[in-house]
Amino acid sequence: MGGKNKQRTKGNVRPSSSGRAAEVLTREGGVIPGFVGFDTTVTSELSYVPAVHGAEEIDNLVDADFRLVLRKLSKRDGVTRLKAVQDFGSMCQERDAEDVKGVLPYWPRIYCKISVDHDRRIREATQQAFQQLVLKVRRNLAPFLKSLMGHWILSQCDTYTPAASAACQAFNAAFTPSKQPEALSFCKEEILNVLQDTLLKETADTLSDPQSVTEEEREGKYVRLLTSSLLGVKRLLSLLLQDDRTALEPRLAHLVNSGKFWKYSKHKTPQVRGAFFEMVCALCEFTPDLVQAEAARLCPAVLLSIDDTDPVVLPPVWEAVLHVVSTIPDCWTHVHAKKGFLPKLWALLKEGGKGMGKALHPNLMPLLSKLPQEVTDPALDFYTTFFTSCIQGLSSERAGTSPSESAVIVISVVECLRYCILQHTEEEADQKKIRTMVISQQLLPLLEMSLRNPSLQSGPLFLLVTEMLVSWEKRAGLHRAGEANGSKDVFQGLLADFWEGLGLLFVGYADNEEADVKALEGVATLLKVMRYPERVKRKHAQKKKFVKIGFCNPADDETAEVEEDGVEKPEQTVSEPLNEKAFEFPQTQHFEDVVCQLAQLCLVHVNERKSERHLVFLSLLLRSFHTPRVFSTLVELDHPITEDGEQKDKVKTKNAAMQFLLEQVVLWLAEEGRSDSEHLVEMVFSSLYCCSLQESTRVLNHITTMDLQWGIILQIIQRACADTETLKSCRDWLKGSVLGEKLLSLTEELCHGGCTSACATSSTSNHSWMLISLVLSQHHNNEPLIGEVYMEKILDKLHATLSETKGLSDAGNMEPLISFICDVAFTFFSAVQDCLLLVSAEELLLTVFQLTAQDQTHTLLSDSLLKKLQKVNVAGVQSLVQHSEYEVKKGGFLHSAALWVSNQLLTVSLDIKSLQVLVLAVQCLVETIISVCDQDSPVLVQFFNQLTPSLSEWTRIRQAVPAQWVKTPLLSGRYKGVCEKPSIEIWKFRLSTKLPAHLCVCALLGRVAQTAAFVTHDQKEEECPSRLPSLKYTVSELLYALQWCKEVEYSPAIVSAYHSLLTDWELSEGLHSQVSIKNLLQTLYSRSVEDGGLWSLTLQNYIHTNNLADAHSVRKLCSSADSLFPVSQSKLSTLQVLCPTMTKEDRETLVALATAGIINWQENDDVYGCLATLLCCLKAQTQVEEEVLQAILATVMEWRNSKEDWFLFGSNLSEATAEQLNRTVEMMRYLSWLVTHCPIMLGGSQWDFLLCSMLAWLETSCENVSSLWNPWVQLFVCETATLIVKLNQFFTSSPPQLLEKLPSELTGEWTDFFIEGIYNLLLPLPITITDAFTEPDDPVFPLAVLQSVGVALTYVPVQQLQQNSLPPRFIADQNTNLPEPLQTLLNTFCPRLLFKARPLQITVYHLLEKVMPQLPECDGEGDNSKSDDDRDEPCLSPPASLMAVLSTCEELCDSILAGVQVGEFAVVQPLSVEYSCILGYLLAWKLLLTFFKSSPSHLRAHYAQYLKRSCSLNKLLLHLFKLMPENPIYPGQGAETKETKTFFTESLSLSVDKNVSVEWELPHLACSVYYSTVQDLPAMVRLWWNSQEKRVSAAAEKFTIKYVSPVLSAQEISSVHSSTQMFDSMTVKARSAAREVIATYSVDDIFIELVIQLPPNYPLGSITVESGRRVGVAVQQWRNWMLQLSTYLTHQNGSIMEGLALWKNNVDKRFEGIEDCMICFSVIHGSNYSLPKKACRTCKKKFHSACLYKWFTSSNKSTCPLCRETFF
Repeated sequence: MGGKNKQRTKGNVRPSSSGRAAEVLTREGGVIPGFVGFDTTVTSELSYVPAVHGAEEIDNLVDADFRLVLRKLSKRDGVTRLKAVQDFGSMCQERDAEDVKGVLPYWPRIYCKISVDHDRRIREATQQAFQQLVLKVRRNLAPFLKSLMGHWILSQCDTYTPAASAACQAFNAAFTPSKQPEALSFCKEEILNVLQDTLLKETADTLSDPQSVTEEEREGKYVRLLTSSLLGVKRLLSLLLQDDRTALEPRLAHLVNSGKFWKYSKHKTPQVRGAFFEMVCALCEFTPDLVQAEAARLCPAVLLSIDDTDPVVLPPVWEAVLHVVSTIPDCWTHVHAKKGFLPKLWALLKEGGKGMGKALHPNLMPLLSKLPQEVTDPALDFYTTFFTSCIQGLSSERAGTSPSESAVIVISVVECLRYCILQHTEEEADQKKIRTMVISQQLLPLLEMSLRNPSLQSGPLFLLVTEMLVSWEKRAGLHRAGEANGSKDVFQGLLADFWEGLGLLFVGYADNEEADVKALEGVATLLKVMRYPERVKRKHAQKKKFVKIGFCNPADDETAEVEEDGVEKPEQTVSEPLNEKAFEFPQTQHFEDVVCQLAQLCLVHVNERKSERHLVFLSLLLRSFHTPRVFSTLVELDHPITEDGEQKDKVKTKNAAMQFLLEQVVLWLAEEGRSDSEHLVEMVFSSLYCCSLQESTRVLNHITTMDLQWGIILQIIQRACADTETLKSCRDWLKGSVLGEKLLSLTEELCHGGCTSACATSSTSNHSWMLISLVLSQHHNNEPLIGEVYMEKILDKLHATLSETKGLSDAGNMEPLISFICDVAFTFFSAVQDCLLLVSAEELLLTVFQLTAQDQTHTLLSDSLLKKLQKVNVAGVQSLVQHSEYEVKKGGFLHSAALWVSNQLLTVSLDIKSLQVLVLAVQCLVETIISVCDQDSPVLVQFFNQLTPSLSEWTRIRQAVPAQWVKTPLLSGRYKGVCEKPSIEIWKFRLSTKLPAHLCVCALLGRVAQTAAFVTHDQKEEECPSRLPSLKYTVSELLYALQWCKEVEYSPAIVSAYHSLLTDWELSEGLHSQVSIKNLLQTLYSRSVEDGGLWSLTLQNYIHTNNLADAHSVRKLCSSADSLFPVSQSKLSTLQVLCPTMTKEDRETLVALATAGIINWQENDDVYGCLATLLCCLKAQTQVEEEVLQAILATVMEWRNSKEDWFLFGSNLSEATAEQLNRTVEMMRYLSWLVTHCPIMLGGSQWDFLLCSMLAWLETSCENVSSLWNPWVQLFVCETATLIVKLNQFFTSSPPQLLEKLPSELTGEWTDFFIEGIYNLLLPLPITITDAFTEPDDPVFPLAVLQSVGVALTYVPVQQLQQNSLPPRFIADQNTNLPEPLQTLLNTFCPRLLFKARPLQITVYHLLEKVMPQLPECDGEGDNSKSDDDRDEPCLSPPASLMAVLSTCEELCDSILAGVQVGEFAVVQPLSVEYSCILGYLLAWKLLLTFFKSSPSHLRAHYAQYLKRSCSLNKLLLHLFKLMPENPIYPGQGAETKETKTFFTESLSLSVDKNVSVEWELPHLACSVYYSTVQDLPAMVRLWWNSQEKRVSAAAEKFTIKYVSPVLSAQEISSVHSSTQMFDSMTVKARSAAREVIATYSVDDIFIELVIQLPPNYPLGSITVESGRRVGVAVQQWRNWMLQLSTYLTHQNGSIMEGLALWKNNVDKRFEGIEDCMICFSVIHGSNYSLPKKACRTCKKKFHSACLYKWFTSSNKSTCPLCRETFF
């Protein structure tokens, strides 16, 4: 069929169109074309909406959207049809009624088709859509009802429940219940036609198209329609009125007469069979005459199908059986009962209904009631077989595993037993035999079987038997309300026979030394049920709480339980109403006789044979039968009757139960080795039921004093608390002194035993602790179980024991004891109200809290025990605080806890773990208080105030904080303070593992304040002081502690751990939200003005963190600038913080005051303060007139003459005070500021003063290296270096116009004199410092000095390095061509690359990087003769000093990175030892690569050969792939960046004073080294890559392609573009897009074009050389030249331009007449660039020395490669 691109028939220029074809048909024929299977005439039942033009008169009523949907409903695709049906339903709901009415003529045929679709979703959606249609059109559906109703009834009986439900909903929506019979009557003929056609005419192939529907789907649809049709007949009959049913009987007779109809009873599909029997039930119920007529076929079909046990079929089959035996009186004439029916019934019953007992057995008694005598004769055999089969069914597999199945069978059996007895109450011999058979052969064996079967015992059997016995007793006249009838003697005989048999059965089990324990339990259970049937009934009622139960009215005559029509309601016998007036139990004398007989038998076995099982059985009996007669019987057995009945009288006068208790039970309790005493305790309380209150108390006191096991006492108390009545009878005993003293002595014994030994783990001790816990926690009506006096004494003892554990070193050994006390305390605190009102209870709780608040390393408690203690603590605090009147009073728990916590913080040195434990304990305490108290409770505020130190305590612990914080802000210029007595011991002090008390207090109070969240968001700021007036001081102290941590740079590790702890607790930013900004600012400001120091830095950090620099509240802190003048140390610190935030006027005022103080220095003692204030204002961009600056400078120069000691020239700085050093530093800063901002203002003498002073200060610095432990000396040296840097920047970076305005000789003097003087002093300084301070981790190590000096050294000129005056330093046997100054420089500084100080490492790198390009020149001068050597390939070592460092670093890096795989990213801790090693290693390689790049080509080959032999490069590359991150993205990129920046696209800035992003420095440096390596040593990298294993090479290639190759290729192409190198007779062009370089070589008539292509993985992959145009070159020569160029580009370490230059040189030599080496076919050697010089004496051909060497060694011959003669 027509594809778009197929060849059309010749002349056919238009594509096919079905629409156009339809137009032609209409136009030619004049009528609407018909469709296959449909008439062309217009009828009211159109099935399809035509889509052709010209049919407007038919579909003009159909909306266009409906038309489209109706077309889709005829599609084959199921999804399309489903969507169309759903759309149709939606449209019916949304559109107007008129639009929907237009669809009605077309709907019936479509509905009849899709309502039986094989897709159940479509069927459901169809009914839902039909409902919407019905709701919209209402009465307008009537004309189409007959064509719809047949399939509508079918749909209501759909096997898919949701579809059937939807159809029923649509039917109910269309017709009310009263109208439904009328509507069905109107369409009954049409409905029956549809149903009959399906049942009698249709097949699977006629219902579906065999060509388009699979066989499985056809069969499924046919079965479904058969089932629906059979059920449809039932539904039709059930809904029609009787007259309509009668009218339909002829039609139904036609259906029933059909042989095909009766075959459905044996259909292979269970659904069809089940539907058939349901239809039979309907026929029996609604058309009995028709059924009677067809009895001959109906009876066998139903009665002989009872063995069909399919779950779908069995219920309707048995319903049909009952209908048949009730409706057709002569049904047994059509079926042979004894051969056909009964054998199947017996087989079914023996198998327990084959798992269908719930459906089968409720029908048995109705069936028995309808069986005629001819079926049941002989009755004895019939009933014997019947009951035997039923009881045998209990042993079936299904009944054994399903309690519900078993229960149904039992109910049915007992019902039938009762029915059988009631039917045979005559005195005739036959009936008597039947009764005897029922009792002896059925009922008693059934009970015997149940005694060994626990599942039958838990079922309804015992209750049913009890009810049956009560019923018999009523009929025997034993109950007052019983009936008096003629069969009274019969039922009395029945009862006598039953009890006689049951008694023998029980005795048979009990009178056995090895009696079965389960059987005895079964006997006890049966007797208990008979005695207390109401308990079992209540239990069964609870079990059936959620089960649907059918109730019926109790009838007097049980024969009336069968309904008139013979159909019984299921489970009617046990479903009696639960609201009976009273539950009755058997009252015959036989019942109690059996019990007494069993009790005596048990006592005999216990006394004579010590039988434990009989003792348990006796306990069970007495629990149900604690009657005086039973106890009398037991006592009589123990005391036989003597002469004249004396003993009998004695027994009568004494309580038999008490006598039995004291003489028997107590003795049994006291027996040694008794493990199980629960049944004896039950026996005690069974006896107490028959005792008075006084007798009970006396007996229990007696038992208490008998020294029984504590477990028995525990069981007795637990049993006494089991119910209210028992508790009342035992109250006097529980409250009495006998039990109280006993428990107190037990407590003391337990605590003493736990402290002295670890034996507290025995079961006896467990029972004892459970007993203590029970008597403390068990309360009744808010009263303690025992006397309050004894309860408090017990608590005191527990507290005393727990307190002792805190001071014992072996507390861990007492863990069992503490665990028991925890359990007791938790139960006590949780269960008892007002328990904490006892003083002893509060003391106990405090001790528990103290144990939870101490580190486990001190308390030696296990984790599990600590959790127990915490639970006890929470329970106790909750119980304590829940009283509204509770306050934090002295001596109370919270007050004592707060004092103890404060003492821990202030006097005990805590480590991190101890602090964390203490804080978490207090936090848990606060959270518990919050969970109980309301928001306005004062308890929390009072507790917080108790925890907070006083102002004097705050001051004391603040002053105890170490002073190391001064160093960082002093050297960074943020602090200008002094230290009273600086000594090296102060700065060498290092925190151990203990934290300062101030930090601990801040952490705890901060955490508590945060947890409590005193100030909620809806509170106003004014409310803050009234709630917690001291909170602002707490928050300020916390900020102070955080600032201290920041200034000591979170070092050592304990400070870092402390800060991490605060971060985890969300306290690292302080508690700003808890206090208003205004209050906190004012507090910090006042502290800063008073104390200065760290308070000023805290204020500064708070302003910066909260962006308050421009805030009005900050400016209001200081009333006026005058208030801070004259400046003290604290005011100066405050002024330094606030100066940037001051107004311009305030700063100008300060400048005026400071200037006046400086100029009038002779009258002012505080020149330093004025100078520092001036510099603060200058730093804040304050405008100062030039005359003022000149006057200040003139004053400083005046000090040079009159106060020279202020300048400290040549002084011993170790003797200078901090004030003197600060003053000099401020002078340096002022001079630095002048150089930077006002250099033109300075005259010649002023410049001389400045430069000479700088040089003198530098000289002083170099002389005082040993004093650098002092931070103020470090500051002196740092500021000197800073002044040198400013001068260098000024003279090197200033524009010429500015330099011209300076004094004429100044620049020359700087260059000729001062630079040399500066760097002669400065260059040895880092070495001198590191020699004096060898340990970089020492707290006094002058790292800041190294950083400042390093920055200054980066400006050193290269000439100064080449002509340095360093002390000579040489190494023995060091092979070198370098001049002595350069060699000394390398030997001096190269080892410092490994020193663990980043500023020094970077400084050394910058110094050596400047001299690296000069070093290859020295090797080149002495290497001219080496190329002709006969060695394999000559090699030359890079500088030996650098290689020695590299070798050392290699070994260190190998050990550091040993555990990291290639491709994984090794995270290195910044500034650690590993960091320094790797940094030195990478810097050394960076220097080596710089050296390599600056070498000429022939030397580069020698160096590369050396690296190849030493394998250094291979190790480097492996290390780099462990140090480069997997995703080397440059940090700090914004989202708006178009191109992603990486470490390869961004250059690396190795700044000496760089402090930020240090964590990214090492990865960036590794990437930079890798990039330089692949750029400068591509051939060696390529060789390494090819030699690696697949995993390593794949990882390297993937990384290189993604991040390196694009950048490197672009740079290579760009270098070709921008190259200034010119070649004679060769031009080079580049194509960046294609990554190609085109070289064109032309000489005379020869023209050569070569295309060089860079691979995607450049430089790992080889560069390809492709042929372009060539003229005048032989093919072989052309190939040789291409091979040479490819070899050069692949194996030479350099750029493409260098490779092209080498190749051109080779071609030029070829044209000059020099022949190729016949080994490598090249004139110039690829690696050492030599010419062929070694000639064969025979053939005269010349070869390269290196090629010959390789030829000889690889071939193991010494012959000429060309002529094969011996080469010599």
